[in-house]
Amino acid sequence: MNGRARPRGGWLPWVLVPAGLLLFAGANAHLVYVAFQSQPGCVAHLKAADGSGGYRAAKSAC
Repeated sequence: MNGRARPRGGWLPWVLVPAGLLLFAGANAHLVYVAFQSQPGCVAHLKAADGSGGYRAAKSAC
């Protein structure tokens, strides 16, 4: 024993926590990017408004 206390935990938490935060931020940035790039109003749909009671797209293509 040399009298010096070894710090608990070491370097692993200092690497894993920022890596996890970067992964979380990157995933959220990707979701925001996809949300802005997609066009939810533009739906290619072939059904006509015939009143048959079936579901169809609210707005058929752009």
